[in-house]
Amino acid sequence: MSLLRKLPITFLNPQYALRLRFFTAESDAFPDVPTSAYYDERINAAGRDGDLETIRKLLNKRIADGCFNTNNTFKFLTRTESSLSILDDLFKTLARLDIGLPRKQAYDALIARLCKLKRVEDSLRLVDAMARGNDGLNVVTFHPILSRLTHDKKMDEAWRVIWKMRQLKVSPDLTAYNYLLTANCFNGNLMAASEVLEKIEENQLGFDARTYDALVMGACKEGKVEGALMLVRRMLDDGQSPLYCTYAHVISALLKLDYCAQAVKFVMVCGNRDHKLDTESFGCLASRLIGMRKFDEAKFILEEMNKRGLEMYAPKLKDFYESNVRNAKLNSS
Repeated sequence: MSLLRKLPITFLNPQYALRLRFFTAESDAFPDVPTSAYYDERINAAGRDGDLETIRKLLNKRIADGCFNTNNTFKFLTRTESSLSILDDLFKTLARLDIGLPRKQAYDALIARLCKLKRVEDSLRLVDAMARGNDGLNVVTFHPILSRLTHDKKMDEAWRVIWKMRQLKVSPDLTAYNYLLTANCFNGNLMAASEVLEKIEENQLGFDARTYDALVMGACKEGKVEGALMLVRRMLDDGQSPLYCTYAHVISALLKLDYCAQAVKFVMVCGNRDHKLDTESFGCLASRLIGMRKFDEAKFILEEMNKRGLEMYAPKLKDFYESNVRNAKLNSS
């Protein structure tokens, strides 16, 4: 009993004892409050050394410490053959992780990393492993796979993944369909885009800002600016906050047709809803107008930016404003 009285109280905590046993074997001290970045650093160091057992321990423990996996967790995997030679053994290591969140999180993070490396087939192998082990396979697991395939314009393969999801009792969500919709609109394949829209409507998934952005982009690419403007109005009526690029699509389409006055009117009408969005859209239009040597219109937009307290981040905008707007006012006074 006298011995126990001499020990720190924290030493009597069972969790503290377990943590102590695990990390006394480590070569360097473990921080009192570890972070996700710290775990990533340790896992990547172990991965470069081929130390799969340490990777397993760290992947388990980081979840217990509330340090979830990130895009950097498996960064030790690169496109080199020497790095990828560890894949099969790494897959087996993940299958030995604690059941539940540690295993689910690790699978999802590794799938995302493999997709970044364009290793879609390996990602689908992990999907099959998750399905066999009942390891929390859900729609989020498939997002990076669909993102990779649609980005690479592999639309047939992307649809096969959608079919595979349904086989595995995973219902595609709006984000999943948005990947296909955006790719088809970007590629100018409006027939295929309409088929995706039918799926969205059949499943009653509604539209979000990315859905509208894809449709606006598709309309602008086809030169159907009036249709794009109607979509923007519908989006605002639905209470959706536009993405920065949504307004940029419309501005670019109007200027391409040399409708400068209409572009100015567009940003003015759509303004006063979101300060950051106004900063982007007004700044985008001003930059484009200066590039087109439409200086009168550019001056008007920059004056509006100044009135509305919108920051002119681009040096080109600041210089033009100082030289052509602010100094002109000072000289006239």
